[in-house]
Amino acid sequence: MSSFPYRLTGQIGTHTLGLIVLQVDETVEQDMRRLFASSEVALYVTRVSSGDELNPDTIAAMETFLPTAAGLLPPAARFDAIGYACTSGTAQIGADSVAKLISGHATTKAVTDPLTAAINAFRALSVRRLAIVSPYTPPVAAPICRAFEAAGIEVVETLSFGEEVEARVARIDPASIRDAALHIGQKEHVDGVFLSCTNLRTLDIIDDLEAELGRPVVSSNQALAWHMGRLSGLKPGPAFPGKLGKTVLSY
Repeated sequence: MSSFPYRLTGQIGTHTLGLIVLQVDETVEQDMRRLFASSEVALYVTRVSSGDELNPDTIAAMETFLPTAAGLLPPAARFDAIGYACTSGTAQIGADSVAKLISGHATTKAVTDPLTAAINAFRALSVRRLAIVSPYTPPVAAPICRAFEAAGIEVVETLSFGEEVEARVARIDPASIRDAALHIGQKEHVDGVFLSCTNLRTLDIIDDLEAELGRPVVSSNQALAWHMGRLSGLKPGPAFPGKLGKTVLSY
């Protein structure tokens, strides 16, 4: 076999993003590829081991597996941002710990997660009193509420589907999520609604919900994409749903 000379070039795209997805999550990867559809964006995905059921024990176990998952992203890539796609996992493990576990095993300028992203999103949208719709049981949902409260955002209403099996979360009908958001979000003391969980199918209901409620609606995946984009110098495209896509991030 004869050899042939070749040249090396740079990375694929002008922006490089990484995503760490729960083994059981079927939704967030599809949403991210939809929101970052530009050929300028290279999106690399790895999976972290997670239990079939979402509970404090399986969430805690993810902390052990995060470094391995981050290390399975392409080692030659230089990431603009890496997102850990688990809202409840971030609430229990802690955003700072998540960032350290990931940045220690992948080269990235920034690390974010749906909880940190949502807090930044609601601050940018001037939302102070929040209603949360989630599939979680109370032990899983409580740390998320505490994280918002600690960030100065009051959680005034919560509603849960009470689902523990992650495979079923991805199958929750978006119409059911919409009905829940309308039920809880139309109360007078609510400024905004958070659809919590990266496995919920939310992108196609955000615009209609905001039109009907007259207040911001943010989902885990939408917030994560928005924050990763902002950290990477990317602007949301015209198909990005909700008021959030038109909101400038400021610190």
